Amino acid sequence: MHLMRFRDPAGAVRRGEYEDGTVSFGGRTYDVEDVDVLPPSEPSKIVCVGRNYAAHAEERNSEIPDRPMLFLKPPNALAGHGDTVTVPSGKDTIEHEAELAVVIGEQCRHVDEDDALDVVAGYACADDVSNRDDQSEERNWVRGKAFDGAAPLGPVLATPDEVPADANIELRVNGETRQSSSIEHFIFSVPELLAEITEYMTLERGDVILTGTPEGVAEVEDGDRVEVEVEGVGTLEHGIERQ
Repeated sequence: MHLMRFRDPAGAVRRGEYEDGTVSFGGRTYDVEDVDVLPPSEPSKIVCVGRNYAAHAEERNSEIPDRPMLFLKPPNALAGHGDTVTVPSGKDTIEHEAELAVVIGEQCRHVDEDDALDVVAGYACADDVSNRDDQSEERNWVRGKAFDGAAPLGPVLATPDEVPADANIELRVNGETRQSSSIEHFIFSVPELLAEITEYMTLERGDVILTGTPEGVAEVEDGDRVEVEVEGVGTLEHGIERQ
């Protein structure tokens, strides 16, 4: 099942079942072109994982970590399907990072790896839009990773049964493929990530984990259109505006 959060023509926020370009709620069916597609969850926090693909670590000239590298994005970083992300002004290097997003279905702490998938509501596509100018100067990456709109998420929440364990992930800019890999190449699996993260913090329903990006990270420019496609989920689209 694919679930979509949207604002209907009357302005009400709804959650309905998405299929073939339409979304259904309360006995009514809307064409997706006639509604505003919203991020599929309202997280209290977005927990991000760095260097979770060996090939990406290599392209960054970085070592493969021996435990998940974690950082946070706040809710203000969310952007939805079809939105345009306005990046901080005066920055030379803004890059895309295609990621599988895990959406949490219930409050949880100290999750065991064997039970980890029980707390997963589903999956979405995400782009960890990154301001490298400031990221390279910071330890905690607030300016580099947490600016408004830095986490486009969507277009739907795909229930776990929809997404294969070896799902392909691809990112295109203006139709050109930049990143193409599979989540089977994770260094740390989703259960391993959930166990590690909940050792340190409580995850709330709707919280999001961004699981890392594969190789092929590159710059985006003003006016670019970015597409992130995850097998079994769909395709997230967003624009880039450079001030």
